[in-house]
Amino acid sequence: MNTLTLNAGRITALGRCELTLLLRNPATLTLALLMPLTMVFVLRSALGGSEGARAVGEATLTGGIGMVLLLVVHMNLVSSYVARREELVLKRLRTGEASDVEILSGTALPAAALALAQIAVLTVAGAAVLDVAAPRNPLLILAAVPAGVLLLAALSAVTSSFTRTVETAGLTTLPLFLASVLGSGMFAPVDSLPDVVASVCELLPLSGVMTLVRAGWSGGAAGGDLLGAGLTTLAWIMISVFAVQRWFRWEPRR
Repeated sequence: MNTLTLNAGRITALGRCELTLLLRNPATLTLALLMPLTMVFVLRSALGGSEGARAVGEATLTGGIGMVLLLVVHMNLVSSYVARREELVLKRLRTGEASDVEILSGTALPAAALALAQIAVLTVAGAAVLDVAAPRNPLLILAAVPAGVLLLAALSAVTSSFTRTVETAGLTTLPLFLASVLGSGMFAPVDSLPDVVASVCELLPLSGVMTLVRAGWSGGAAGGDLLGAGLTTLAWIMISVFAVQRWFRWEPRR
């Protein structure tokens, strides 16, 4: 796979085409736009009363960022990569001037932009509605969110390689979704789990990102924890990029 050539114009053009296809698919668009925010406020209702209102609000917003990353980037992109592969779109694009990384980036561009926009709205409007203080260290969030988008975009490409059809994408994306919601500290810190379980959960793909997001919002994390979270995220990005180069499928699975 050629990953050295990047042309912003070609990536943008591919992104516009992918955005057009997204807008023409009501089911996918509804999932991307409404499901994350719906799940955030459902989960807020479930958390309500268990802690103080401020703590619940912060947990809702940090968890909401994770939900947007999972639903808008990961689940949406797996379906997109599989659909374009099975329709021979990826194969035809590969015969043109665009490099492999440009094709994958262009396909991911609308989902990434939509996720970043939703997170921005959630951060500003959600904080106002839930009466939550502004992030104590917004730079951590600004670093963690793009890293999370990059990581989940790469994991989406990997997951698409063993996803046969768009209909089965909901099944192949479920393990990462459940592992992240239950074990990556989206709504409660990983260190609140038993020691052995926490040690395992800290190594999950999204755990480092969520640690950085929570530290950026509420503070209180030690420097060693932040370094470990950053290195875990970087390691998963490198592993995912290698897996894409090694196993991504450009031909239909028949």
